[in-house]
Amino acid sequence: MQKLKHYWSDKTINYCVRILIALLGVVLPCWYYGFTTEITPLILGIIAAALAETDDNFMGRIRALILTFICFAIASISIEVLFPYPALFAIGLFTSTFGFIMLGAIGPRYASIAFGSLLIAIYTMLGYHLYDSIWFQPVLLLIGAAWYSFISMIWQIFWPMQPVQQSLANVFEEIADYLEAKSALFHPVAGLTPQPYRILESQLNSATVNALNQCKNTLLTRSKRGHVDGPSDRYLQLYFLAQDIHERISSTHYRYQDLADHFSRSDVLFRFKHLMQAQAKACRDISEALESGFQYKYDGDSILALDELQASMQFLKDQNRPEWKLPLAQLFYLFNNLITVEKQLSNVSNPDASKFTPENTSNKANDFSLHDTTAHTPKAMWQRIRNNLHRDSMLFRHALRMSIVLTLGYGIIQGFGLELGYWIMLTSLFVCQPNFSATRQKLTARVIGTIIGLLVGVPLLTLFPSQESQLVFLVVSGTLFFAFRINNYGSATAFITLLVLFCFSQLGEGFAVILPRLADTLIGCGLAVLAVRYILPDWQAKKLHKVMSEAIQSNKEYLGQIIAQYRVGKRDDVNYRLARRNAHTMDATLSSAISNMLAEPDKYKKAIDESFRFLTLNHAMLSYISALGAHRKRIDDQDTHLLVLEAHKGIHESLEQLEQQLYYQNGEITPDALNSELDKRLSEWREGDEEAVRLILQQLHLIYRMLPEMYSLANKFSVRVPKNIEAKSS
Repeated sequence: MQKLKHYWSDKTINYCVRILIALLGVVLPCWYYGFTTEITPLILGIIAAALAETDDNFMGRIRALILTFICFAIASISIEVLFPYPALFAIGLFTSTFGFIMLGAIGPRYASIAFGSLLIAIYTMLGYHLYDSIWFQPVLLLIGAAWYSFISMIWQIFWPMQPVQQSLANVFEEIADYLEAKSALFHPVAGLTPQPYRILESQLNSATVNALNQCKNTLLTRSKRGHVDGPSDRYLQLYFLAQDIHERISSTHYRYQDLADHFSRSDVLFRFKHLMQAQAKACRDISEALESGFQYKYDGDSILALDELQASMQFLKDQNRPEWKLPLAQLFYLFNNLITVEKQLSNVSNPDASKFTPENTSNKANDFSLHDTTAHTPKAMWQRIRNNLHRDSMLFRHALRMSIVLTLGYGIIQGFGLELGYWIMLTSLFVCQPNFSATRQKLTARVIGTIIGLLVGVPLLTLFPSQESQLVFLVVSGTLFFAFRINNYGSATAFITLLVLFCFSQLGEGFAVILPRLADTLIGCGLAVLAVRYILPDWQAKKLHKVMSEAIQSNKEYLGQIIAQYRVGKRDDVNYRLARRNAHTMDATLSSAISNMLAEPDKYKKAIDESFRFLTLNHAMLSYISALGAHRKRIDDQDTHLLVLEAHKGIHESLEQLEQQLYYQNGEITPDALNSELDKRLSEWREGDEEAVRLILQQLHLIYRMLPEMYSLANKFSVRVPKNIEAKSS
């Protein structure tokens, strides 16, 4: 029974069961009553509704469904009405595509509904020639969508918190991966080169940040303007706990290569590595418990690792070796940080215990609400759309690009008289993405998946000509499409190709659509590539310096929030959490931008080695700042506080100057412009003050030490902007 519950709680399996029930609920009655021609539009309606679905609470789903059905009805009926008039159809197609995509500016829910509406419009085009009445096909499409929505609502009623559990489980799974990658840095290799580890760490940090943001959005749908209560409150506390763990494990207290050099003949770093791997295992156990709905039982396996590590560190301290004094102090900072992580892991079964910390025990110190960015009023919704109506907006570019691509695809269909050519538009809709890298990935997967689907589909159609057997394959392929569509788009394309073949086989056109399907896929992919390359192209190299500038800015604001708390004490309020999330989000954005640039044509790339080096330095800076955030506490001594403020002021001004240099690229700044006196003072004060102050000044000094190289890299980006990119994009 426990194993069955584990499988049932799996997100993919649960989703597939829902899809399977929806498909069977259409196929079985149609087969029994002989409604052969009705099967295809009903199934296509189910697919469109499932792709347009977003997570929400019960009332939120009701509102979303009303909007979805309105958009679906407008899209489908307008196709039926305008189809006989090509000129009006083309104008309507262009304007509706642009309008639907711009709805995505309001939020992810509206973006999903807009995509589903465009999908239902193209599905209507595919079946237009099969039905005489202009109402028959739209009604069937809407019935299919309504049937899936009904099943989804039933799921919501019986398992309302399952999406929250699954998103939180994903967060802890990503944290486990991040911890394991971080532990690899504690392998005491002489001459350690941390950059490859830092790059991998940055990528895994991006995945963790994305999981945290997704979890936040899931919790927001169950909140009232950011305030969560009722059954979701426990999960909200777990979310905050996960955020705190993430801040602590993303922190860096010292240069890893220096630790490896100092302790290359000791087992202490191996013990740190073992402890972090044990904590990663605990995070995986938490993830499994959350997803399965079981109570997590803290087994304390890491306690022995902590005790052994502490004994090893004490042994090294007793040696009284002067060269170990400073690095050993860093190990004790890290040890204390991991102790707190262990305490947080032990509080997972009782997350309310982590609401208050020894540093602050008042309700005022913590704000248990989420930063709600949802547009709740029509005025706010329109303002978001209006703010994106310019060519610098990625959404505007994508909307204009898709409008042109779909209209051009329609022109090709009309010009060559392609009766089944609407797969050109369908392919372009799925393949054409906001940037070249994502489009290229989709294109490759789409072509390979289509070819495999056709190669498998032809023998299946031949070997299983009966309606009953083909309906079985139809249901199975439709279910597997949704099982693979997120994690393996190529396999998903193969299964949706099979579904299409079996759907048209019910209409007597199974073999007739094989070659058109392949040809239309290739044409649609070609249009998508041409669009992202020549219609308002969004080359990453052109805007990379701005992404770097924004990453520096977010780090600067995160550091400012931390320094302010040394005056008032630790407070996990909304402003602090927002600054922390923005810093990590921009680090993830920078990593993604560089990865996307590598997938673009060679002539649109620039300064690849320097870009990776900047990513490494930015992530290291974020790690140093995170260490300050992990050890926040109030400083009562006035002189010490003034020194920290003075040090922060110098860092702040330097970061601001670097931010401006990266963004505007208006002349070179030499490293000599940095304040060498501040560097000296940070270094001297770090040695002779109390432990808490030494940590603060040490982290500021680590940040300050990397600024000269970041200035040097910023100057290189300034002189390496490809002129052909500027010309082509202007």
